[in-house]
Amino acid sequence: MHLIVCEPAAMSTAMVMDPPRDDSNLQSSCGTGDSIASLDEVTMDSTANESSEEESAGEREVETGANTELTNNPTDIPTEWPTHTQTVPVSSDPSQEHSVNIPHTLVSAQRPDSLSLAVAKPDLWTSSGDGEVKLRMGESGFASEPPLTVDQMFKTAVERFGSYTALGWKEGEQTKTINYQEYYQACRTAAKSFLKLGLERYHGVGILGFNSAEWFISDIAAILAGGFAVGIYTTNSPDACQYVAENCKANIIVVENHKQLQKILQVQDKLPHLKAIIQYKDALKEKRPNLYTWTEFMELGRDEPDTKLDDIVAIQKPNQCCTLIYTSGTTGQPKGVMLSHDNLTWTAFAVGRYVRLAEATKSQEMVVSYLPLSHIAAQMVDIWVTMKVGGATYFAQPDALKGSLVNTMREVRPTAFMGVPRVWEKMQEKMKSVGAKSSTVRRKVAVWAKGVGLQTNLSKMNQNGAMARTPMNYRLAKKLVFKKVRKALGLDRCTKCYTGAAPITKDTLEFFLSLDIPVYELYGMSESTGPHTISLPDAFRLTSVGKLIPGCETKINNPDEEGNGEICFWGRHVFMGYLNQADKTEDALDAEGWLHSGDLGKHDNNGFLFITGRIKELIITAGGENIPPVPIEDAVKEAVPLVSNAMLIGDKRKFLAMLLTIKCQVNGDTGAPEDELMPEAVELCRKLGSNATRVSEIAGGRDPVIHAAIQEGINRVNEKATSNAQRIQKWTILNQDFSIPGGELGPTMKLKRPVVMKMYKEQVENFYKEVVTPSTPDNSMPPK
Repeated sequence: MHLIVCEPAAMSTAMVMDPPRDDSNLQSSCGTGDSIASLDEVTMDSTANESSEEESAGEREVETGANTELTNNPTDIPTEWPTHTQTVPVSSDPSQEHSVNIPHTLVSAQRPDSLSLAVAKPDLWTSSGDGEVKLRMGESGFASEPPLTVDQMFKTAVERFGSYTALGWKEGEQTKTINYQEYYQACRTAAKSFLKLGLERYHGVGILGFNSAEWFISDIAAILAGGFAVGIYTTNSPDACQYVAENCKANIIVVENHKQLQKILQVQDKLPHLKAIIQYKDALKEKRPNLYTWTEFMELGRDEPDTKLDDIVAIQKPNQCCTLIYTSGTTGQPKGVMLSHDNLTWTAFAVGRYVRLAEATKSQEMVVSYLPLSHIAAQMVDIWVTMKVGGATYFAQPDALKGSLVNTMREVRPTAFMGVPRVWEKMQEKMKSVGAKSSTVRRKVAVWAKGVGLQTNLSKMNQNGAMARTPMNYRLAKKLVFKKVRKALGLDRCTKCYTGAAPITKDTLEFFLSLDIPVYELYGMSESTGPHTISLPDAFRLTSVGKLIPGCETKINNPDEEGNGEICFWGRHVFMGYLNQADKTEDALDAEGWLHSGDLGKHDNNGFLFITGRIKELIITAGGENIPPVPIEDAVKEAVPLVSNAMLIGDKRKFLAMLLTIKCQVNGDTGAPEDELMPEAVELCRKLGSNATRVSEIAGGRDPVIHAAIQEGINRVNEKATSNAQRIQKWTILNQDFSIPGGELGPTMKLKRPVVMKMYKEQVENFYKEVVTPSTPDNSMPPK
């Protein structure tokens, strides 16, 4: 995840923190009663968003006897927020004042520094759906907040923000909203309907569809009714839907429309636990037993007594599972990440407090929900953090990532916005394309303003957000350019914008920084309930993923001479385990409870975390040199703007080679890449002296002008290589770009390297058919 803060005036002053602590406790929980930047042409599949850092986490051997670097974050931050409330109402009517104190008996157990595998501690994790875990409580600060169930947090929100708008959406030209009181009652009604349909304790409710009020209500209702909320990627095939539904023993599946319904009907006979299907959009095209419209479904529970639901809610504990997040399976079948009530409620509290979100009673936060809710990042931002502060979530249209998102943004004018790197890249490409068509005068003004914006914001960054005086040229640039850009993007009142799920290039970060839109990165994974580190307006560095959330801890396992090692997590955001997969859980969580991310990283002298690669992605050449591919791939994309995707090859090989794709148009309906080049790519070709308008005119070295330009860019990258082994010696342009429908990218736009290797095996083998020297007829490369 990544965070953007837009208005310099909104940046908070530096925080005062107490010295870090090195102790914590485990708690066993008790039960509780001018359209310069128009984006109309932005196209992308609706799942191309969410940070899925979990995709290969835990898929490696745990090293023993490792050296480690440990980072504790300060936990006591002055704030006007009330504490994570300890008193909650037990009545189904949140307006009643009857309440009960939550017992919280601390079990003293020091947070371990050792990564030794000597003694297993299964009380920190479980792979059983009905299991419980010890909570990783601290003695003070964020980590000491009393644990809450989802119902308790929701009730508190209703008590404090009952009349404030909770959800909003468009029906035709009309905007409809519900407030927090109505939202909670709708969730209870849906929960009673689930129970009437036969939802069993610790069984799943699968949700397959685009973001909507019905999605949120189904998710929360499943939790209240004692089941598991289970988001399913909308791009999943019928077989992939079957795997998730079978794995979580889904009793009920909620689908958006007829298209998604067909996927479930195709595999219905293979789902023995399935009792009912609900379609929440459009009229049913056929009547079937146990198939309901949303209206029919809600009527089932409307007149049901509250007793059964209240009894189920009363026995729920913060340390029990309530949500399953299925990893996107780039390295095998998806794993069900078990998240507890406390995982969700504590993380929502910690994130909201740390990034200084305003509570609705002071100034209501507004967010736009459009990223896939099957991933934790969208759920955490759109549902849980927003609920914690009484914010309003507005739903974008299903074709948001195919062009309509900007319209929703302009209407809602969110105060917080989250986008994965590909969303920001699409914005950048569109803005460059529009800017290229502007008059000479406007282009010159824009170039001047961007220069001023970049210089000013870099100075602010280096001074941690505190500048004694704002330069006059910056104020002028803001009036002439920056405010217009913000308005065109719908970000004119946005003070918090996020990005995550995958690495974002420095070029994209600097582009938005030059437009006075600092993009702040967040980092985490599904197994950490979303974020682990966050960048703030007064604490960020370009290409860093920020600093630790208070109450969490980071350990760099077995660092090398430069400080690079595997990033390990500790805190109340660490997941319970993988459903029914004890072996995979033990791979991800070592015996002392540290979550191994599978990511390589290091800290600078100021405590900023930098991700330097993934263990599973490391290329180990035949000569034994370890090479992280992402920095080299990013360097090529920056040096050659025509390139859309780049994948470095060379594991167990004598030299490095690279597969390249060219920026092309994307089919608005299928998300599949097309042969026609993007307007920006066509323009770049013209500047280079090529008349190419299609990928097929460039791929395979068909266009010598483009071929020479790409080689020149790669030569520039090679000149900066730290060793000969890190130089790209061969490359080829593929016939089509990578995509989700094509299989090369996962649902969160992460590169599926093993899949690409299989798909393009012939091209890869061609690289190594003959003995390679640093210079070949096809890919001449000057000596270093």
